[in-house]
Amino acid sequence: MKKAFFVIMTMLIACNISFAQTSVEIIRERQWLVKQAKKELEAKVSKDIRKEAKRLKKGGWVVSPGALPLEKQLERSYLMQYEYDENLFPTYIMASAQSIGENYDAAKTTATSLAKTNLAEQIQTEVTVLIENIVTNQQLAAEDALSLTETIKTSKSLISQSIGHVVTVVECYRVLDNKNREVLIRIAYDGKMAKEAAKKVLRQELERKGEKLRKELDQALGE
Repeated sequence: MKKAFFVIMTMLIACNISFAQTSVEIIRERQWLVKQAKKELEAKVSKDIRKEAKRLKKGGWVVSPGALPLEKQLERSYLMQYEYDENLFPTYIMASAQSIGENYDAAKTTATSLAKTNLAEQIQTEVTVLIENIVTNQQLAAEDALSLTETIKTSKSLISQSIGHVVTVVECYRVLDNKNREVLIRIAYDGKMAKEAAKKVLRQELERKGEKLRKELDQALGE
């Protein structure tokens, strides 16, 4: 499959993009991924899945009865994490979180909520990377891009409220010494829906500020 070319596992297992990286570095890294041979990427992914599954199991993490084996969940997560569209925007935005509770349901609810907050941060970052990449390609005026990126960077809570249905791709837990449950959740959100959520917030904020950048916004987000 074509999308298999776009997958690779890195040490960013929590699905967070390093904010120390510049947008140019992120794009270059993704361009490199796309160029790698399918066989090499699949071998790397398989190796790292085994390594990560071993680490989690050693830490006492297990899956609920009837759930997919941990290795299968991790495989799905990694494959989804490294799929990109023609603009090198992620096909899925990924985020994760973990939480401790007196019972499984309470811990899972909190972990899912935290993951959605992390997801909003990921959407912020990805949209900023996309806009700055368009500036690099001279398709958007620098001053307009600055206004858009500054707006997106201050809109995390609004983006979080605009996020719709998410898919849980990894769900495991462990029982602590005090009998509490610690739950680890990794979620995925459709990249197109992520751009729509960001676009909705940006339009509202730009209108509130009286800035007329709708055309530039639509261009930046692929309209």
